[in-house]
Amino acid sequence: MAYDLYVVTDEGLSRGLTHAQIAEKAAIGGADVIQLRDKKRTGRELFNIASDIRASTRKTGAQFIVNDRLDIALASNADGVHFGQDDIPLTAARKIAPRPFIIGISVGSVREAVIAENEGADYVAVSPVFSTGSKCDAGPGLGLQMVTDIHKSVKIPVITIGGLHKENAEEVIEAGADGLAVISAVVSQEDITAAARDLRRIISQKKSQIKRDLSSTNSIC
Repeated sequence: MAYDLYVVTDEGLSRGLTHAQIAEKAAIGGADVIQLRDKKRTGRELFNIASDIRASTRKTGAQFIVNDRLDIALASNADGVHFGQDDIPLTAARKIAPRPFIIGISVGSVREAVIAENEGADYVAVSPVFSTGSKCDAGPGLGLQMVTDIHKSVKIPVITIGGLHKENAEEVIEAGADGLAVISAVVSQEDITAAARDLRRIISQKKSQIKRDLSSTNSIC
């Protein structure tokens, strides 16, 4: 599964667009993953929103993840769920939702990342890399060295979130990120589709460059 560009929906930052509209526009722009994140809606409201996003992501091929709510993810036939450190234990969730259902975990240290991998996470999200105002529950930025350290410590994909945009995307990929999760860098832009397309292109080109450089180095050796 590709995680290059992972877009998290946020109606409060979207210039008046709904979660479903954000998701559709970002997916058309090439987002590999769409995450529905809304901590204020009722379960019924979230289910209806998730069902709409599920329908649109099937058309574009983007993976659909629901933040926190395993029940909503399963009921809407989402591809997976994303948990924080204080959510339902991953091992318990895996009993309810065996693979190929995706479970991602937010982590803030190498220890948390290793535990998540050992318990069956499909990816970890280093959060936040840089300080950000897009998530009110985010702490201080962890920095690029943490991304590198976690990348070296686990075999599963390492996603990054927090203060990411097209100006720093390349250095985050260089640090070891397998993908970038963003909110305002796409959701808050006047043209969400174009913003997603531009950011994904930057990520893809940087990853291709790294592969070429690595291949060249190995050939010399």
